[in-house]
Amino acid sequence: MEKICPSSKILIVGLGLMGGSYAKALSLKGYKVRAIARRQESIDYAVDGGFIECGWTEVCDEALDWAEFIVFALYPQAFIDWIAKYGDRLHAGTLITDVTGVKSCIVKKVQDMLPESVEFIAAHPMAGRERSGVEYSDEKVFSGANYIVVPTERNTPHAIELCKQLGEELGFYRVSVLDCESHDKMIAFLSQLTHCIAVALMCSNDTPGFEAYTGDSFRDLTRIARINDEMWSELFLLNKDALLAEMDNFIDHFKALRQTLANEDRDAMRAMMRLSGERREKFDKPKA
Repeated sequence: MEKICPSSKILIVGLGLMGGSYAKALSLKGYKVRAIARRQESIDYAVDGGFIECGWTEVCDEALDWAEFIVFALYPQAFIDWIAKYGDRLHAGTLITDVTGVKSCIVKKVQDMLPESVEFIAAHPMAGRERSGVEYSDEKVFSGANYIVVPTERNTPHAIELCKQLGEELGFYRVSVLDCESHDKMIAFLSQLTHCIAVALMCSNDTPGFEAYTGDSFRDLTRIARINDEMWSELFLLNKDALLAEMDNFIDHFKALRQTLANEDRDAMRAMMRLSGERREKFDKPKA
């Protein structure tokens, strides 16, 4: 496959929130999209919605032989298990990518298991929803979001460019490139730590009736506390060392802020607030 184009045949493995969102975005661009999913209900929903041509609930040669580009929208261990079981059935020239939120513990394992004629180029869409399932998929989730390509020395320039192009076709605002280690350190801070904070905050007070008094600030801060516990606990454990380091660093800074309050040191408190404001401005998404 020289480039991704509307005639390209794209197979989605795992038709949940992210797999469904990929399928919707790509089918709207005119791509031929099919899927493999665990539940027939997910296949039926996607076919009825017009964002896949057809699908299978079992891995079959018909699906694998048809595909030129395969997107694995699976949890990390499920992705590794799938490749271990079926990787040798992928035909020569197939290019595969993923959506998993950790890389160092996955990419080399997958590359080692694949036939030499099949190339895996890792990627991470920095987008999502609090709900899981294809019913909540939405191609608009990629608008204004970031997409990270995570190559290794075993990837070809051609595959890297195709993966970048996929991110652009999906509608991401920014496409970046990181190595596996840098990706996992970054994700520990920007994604995993924020989910830890939201979870801990929601677990820290069980006063009944608070929902009647809250404002937007609390809702915004805790939006991601409505978490997919199966997926995120797996991601936390797979990135344990990097996440623990970020949690410890956050605790140090939280203690420092607490100390400014205990000491009634308004100048130091305001200095921290100004610094946080200056840094936060750089994260604002572009206006549509």
